[in-house]
This record gives sequence, structure tokens and C-alpha cells, in this order.
Amino acid sequence: EDARFVLPNAAKTNIVMTMNARSLLHFLELRCCLHAQWEIRELAWKILSQTRKVAPTIFENAGPPCITRGECPEQDSECKLYGAYVG
Repeated sequence: EDARFVLPNAAKTNIVMTMNARSLLHFLELRCCLHAQWEIRELAWKILSQTRKVAPTIFENAGPPCITRGECPEQDSECKLYGAYVG
């Protein structure tokens, strides 16, 4: 994905997503992680910010597992988020 930006034909992409709350929580868990590609991670954090305004109870504990559960699925002790919230 990153290579698209060094090519002269790099283009903006519009997407439309439809998810229920459970699927959205799963999406946020995977895509807010620092291991996710930067574009989708940026989008995921913006979505998380908006969903917390609309449904704060449902999404109050949403986000990457290193923050929400104190565990990194990648077992990456060098991760900035993991190190900040664990130990």
C-alpha cells in the first residue's frame, strides 16, 4: 500500500463500510494497532473517536488489545502502545 504513494499514479480512494457494533469492535481492535498499515490505522482511530461520541458505552473500551486488554497479539514488547500501557 505504501508503494502507491511513490508512483505517479497514486490516487485517492473512497470507501464505504457497513458494520454492526460487534464487527466494528473487531475492526477497531485489528486496525488501531500499530502493526496495521498507517492509512487504515489513521481511519480506524478517527472512526473510534466518532463512535465514542455516538455510543460511548459500547465503544468506551474499544481499540487495540495492547490498550484494552494489556496484551499484544504480536508479542511486540517494543511497541509504543504496548509498552505505555503494560507493566
